[in-house]
Amino acid sequence: MTDLNPQGKQMADESMVRNLAAQARAIWPQEVPLLRRYALPAEPRILDAGCGTGEGASRLAELFPGARVLGVDIIDPHLELARSRYARLAPRLTFEHQSVFGLDAPDRSFDLTVCRHVIHAIPHPDRVLTELTRVTQRGGYLHVMSCVVVAPVTGGNISPGKARLDFDIDMTLLDAGKIEHETNVLIARGVETETVWITDEELDARPELVKTMSVQPPRGADRVRLLRIPGIDLQPCGGTHVRNIAEIGGIRVLRIRSEGRRNRRVEIALAT
Repeated sequence: MTDLNPQGKQMADESMVRNLAAQARAIWPQEVPLLRRYALPAEPRILDAGCGTGEGASRLAELFPGARVLGVDIIDPHLELARSRYARLAPRLTFEHQSVFGLDAPDRSFDLTVCRHVIHAIPHPDRVLTELTRVTQRGGYLHVMSCVVVAPVTGGNISPGKARLDFDIDMTLLDAGKIEHETNVLIARGVETETVWITDEELDARPELVKTMSVQPPRGADRVRLLRIPGIDLQPCGGTHVRNIAEIGGIRVLRIRSEGRRNRRVEIALAT
């Protein structure tokens, strides 16, 4: 039988409480402009699926003062901490033990359904996306974020057999084993890549597509090329890509080191 929560033991570790808080602080300033674009009713119903210790759910409750926010997770110590830490926001903010594979809510219950940093770490992500869609109102919003390293990208380089990525992140949040495992889980999905074209104006309207802090996509040709890895990523990229991510074959994290005040460098190599 497939373990639906293969990282459950790691997520339940006390160190993850600090990691979840730091992740929320790092990504929230970039996330707020996206959330404000949604045309929500004055008193929206919001679901935070895979809420952890409530860092994101509490911010949603504060961002939308008229909202009723439900955070769900399957790690009870995290839920207990969330209830205690954000008791001041009750009863508008509540937390329940529920699985993203089978939510208790009826169809079309929520105006906004949020799921952060969950999809990439579980088997059968298609089942979870179907379930999240089921509980979201027609005309509502499904806000899904998923990545192995939750931080702005400050640089990168690819050479034969190895590569590096630089991130603006606290060094303590970079775990080589976790990065290697979660990246290889994604590669093992064997997803076909796709090329998508959008106009410069469409890109301007969707700034969240640009993941790098210092390098912007080339403009001036009236359209911008995007690389889509369905269920995993979508961002501008004009380079050469594999047709299927399984062709990568797996990676190893060689080392992680500091490269200045804002750069934390993750060096990787092909596993074979």
